[in-house]
Amino acid sequence: MATTAPTMEYRFLGRSGLKVSVLSLGGWMTYGGHVNDDTAEECMVAAYNAGINFFDNAEVYAQGKSELAMGKAIRKHGWERSSFVISTKIYWGGSLPNQLGLSRKHIVEGTKAALERLDLDYVDLVFAHRPDDLTPMEEIVRAFNWVIEKGWAFYWGTSEWSAEQISDAHRVAEKLGLIGPLMEQPQYNMFHRERFEKEYANLYEKHGLGTTIWSPLASGILTGKYNNATIPEGSRLALDNPIANRIREGLSTTEGKEKLEKVKALTVVAERLECTISQLAIAWTIKNPNVSTVILGASRPAQVVENVAALKVVPLLTDAVMEEIESILANKPTPAIRRY
Repeated sequence: MATTAPTMEYRFLGRSGLKVSVLSLGGWMTYGGHVNDDTAEECMVAAYNAGINFFDNAEVYAQGKSELAMGKAIRKHGWERSSFVISTKIYWGGSLPNQLGLSRKHIVEGTKAALERLDLDYVDLVFAHRPDDLTPMEEIVRAFNWVIEKGWAFYWGTSEWSAEQISDAHRVAEKLGLIGPLMEQPQYNMFHRERFEKEYANLYEKHGLGTTIWSPLASGILTGKYNNATIPEGSRLALDNPIANRIREGLSTTEGKEKLEKVKALTVVAERLECTISQLAIAWTIKNPNVSTVILGASRPAQVVENVAALKVVPLLTDAVMEEIESILANKPTPAIRRY
């Protein structure tokens, strides 16, 4: 493919006036952990220079060190606050009883602590990192609205909530005359489609749900680096943590082996389009109009540049190519039956 830098696309985040770059950069399993602060800074600069304006984080990422690393880079380069969008997510703040979940106490204290780590007056987006069945929905909705009214965040949303839970939050917010969740952060990639494409289908139209999707490369499986069933040194799956261990063990299962065979078939498509399998997988997610932004992970600046080049692949995904990809994946969710 040509080496000229692609032009970044910006999309509205759901039914709001906020525009986010269709590709974004996140700190999960990288910054503050096995990626040092200097490299994290270099990745952020590469992203910013490529037109990426959304940076995603959470209180739990590297126990807050990811937020510290991002805040340090932003402060060092003096980026104009209106030039970027940044998030945090609240749920896992620590091991003490009130450092976990979505109580009003933790939402307020967790958000305040995140702002201190980022060294910012406000975040643009704050997410409920997971649903909390032990806390009344009214308490959750009121707490996030308080954070917004305080000026600590502009919009609130959810991550890995069910469609029913998101709808319940909207019902409570409407009843109280408050703001409901604008956006959801779900996993979405070629191997994980059911919730995004089927379960949430009605929410895009009814509530104008925006999405900040994570794991577009299925934790690296869609990079092709694991095709020979070995784990390269320095890769995310080489890390010794529960998430990496679970994914690594999954590759040896029947389902895992089937995924690797599909990646090999997809690689043939990518080669014909003169792109990498990673770029093809990222472009495939961008192709979905219900995707507001695709969160990328990067441990090297070169990864940022390579992944941003996926923007050039999107126009190559014709109906015929998309049908070919569907024939390889063979996992397209059946549309939900709707009477109205």
